[in-house]
Amino acid sequence: MTIMDNAVYVEGRRTANPVSLEETRETAHERGGIAWVDLYWPEPAEIQEVAAEFSLHRLAVEDAIHAHQRSKVERYDDVLYVVLRPVRAMPGELAEFGEVHAWVGPDFVVTVRRSQTPDLTAMRTQLELTPELLKHGPAAILVTLLDQVVNTYKPVLDRLRADIDEIEDKLFSRDPEVSLRIYQVTREVLDLQRAVHPTVEILRMLHDNGDTEDADIAQGHRYVELQRNLRNVLDHALRHAEASDTFRSLLTNALNVHSTLVTQEQNEEMRRMSELSLKQDEQVKKISAWAAIFFAPTVVGTIYGMNFDYMPETHWLWGYPLALGLMVGLGGLFYWVFKKVTWL
Repeated sequence: MTIMDNAVYVEGRRTANPVSLEETRETAHERGGIAWVDLYWPEPAEIQEVAAEFSLHRLAVEDAIHAHQRSKVERYDDVLYVVLRPVRAMPGELAEFGEVHAWVGPDFVVTVRRSQTPDLTAMRTQLELTPELLKHGPAAILVTLLDQVVNTYKPVLDRLRADIDEIEDKLFSRDPEVSLRIYQVTREVLDLQRAVHPTVEILRMLHDNGDTEDADIAQGHRYVELQRNLRNVLDHALRHAEASDTFRSLLTNALNVHSTLVTQEQNEEMRRMSELSLKQDEQVKKISAWAAIFFAPTVVGTIYGMNFDYMPETHWLWGYPLALGLMVGLGGLFYWVFKKVTWL
C-alpha cells in the first residue's frame, strides 16, 4: 500500500497512527476525530481498497483510477470529491502538470497524489503545528490543499513572464527561432490556463456555498477563519488567472507582430527581386536592340561581299557606297525605332 501517512486527529492534534485502514476508520469513529489518509501514485487495487473502507462513490473512484481528469469539484451525498491540477516549474523545460484527488467527508480526508507538487507531507506538518486551524476538521485540510496547489502556479508564471520578456527583446531582431519560441510558450500558457481557471471556479463555488447556513466549508462563527483563508486563496487564484490571460494576449500580439515583420521582409525581398528583374529586362532590351542594329549591316555586308560575277551591282561604280549607305541607314533606322520604344 503506497500510503505516505495515515493519522487520526482529535481537536487538531494527532492522536493515533493506525497501521490499517480498518483501524483508521474505527479509531476516528471512537474518538470523535477525523482521519487523513494520503496515498502517492497508488495502484488501482489500492484505491479500491480505500474506497471500500470509506464508502467512496464508484464514479469518483473510477475517475481517480483512470486519472487525467480536469480540475473539478463534485458532491456525492455528504462527501466532496475534488480534482486539482498542480504544476511544477522545470528549469529549461516545459512545466510538469500533475493531479491531486481528494475526498472530503464529515470525518475523513483521503488524498491521492500523482504529482511531486505540492508536498503534502510538508503541508501536514504545517497543519499539525497549527492545531487551532486543523481542529476545524476536513474543511481546514481542503482549504490548505487548495492554497498549496494555487501556490504552485506562481513559479511557472514568473518563468513565463521572463520568457515573454525574452521574446519581446528578440521580436525585432529577425531571429528565425522567435516563432517557434512563441509557439512553445503559448502552449505552456494554455496548459496553465486549463489548470488555473477551473481552480478559480472550484474556489468560487466553495466560497459561495460557504455563505449558506448548512455548508460544509463554513458553519457559523466557527469557520470564519476558514472563509477568510478561502477568500485569500481565491484572490491569489484570480490574480494567477488574470496573469495567464494577459500572457496569452501578449503572445498573440507578439505572434501577429512577428508575422507582420516576416511579411514585410518577404515583401521587401520580392521588391528587390522585382527591381533586379526590371534591371535585367532593361539590359536584355539594350542587348537585343544593339544586336538588331548590327544585324542589318552584317546581312547586307555578308551578301554583298560574296563578289559573284553575276550578282547585281557587283561591277557598278556606286555599288559599295550604296551598300555602305544601306548598312548605315538600316542601323540608324533600327536605332531610332528602339530609342522610340525606350529600349535604348
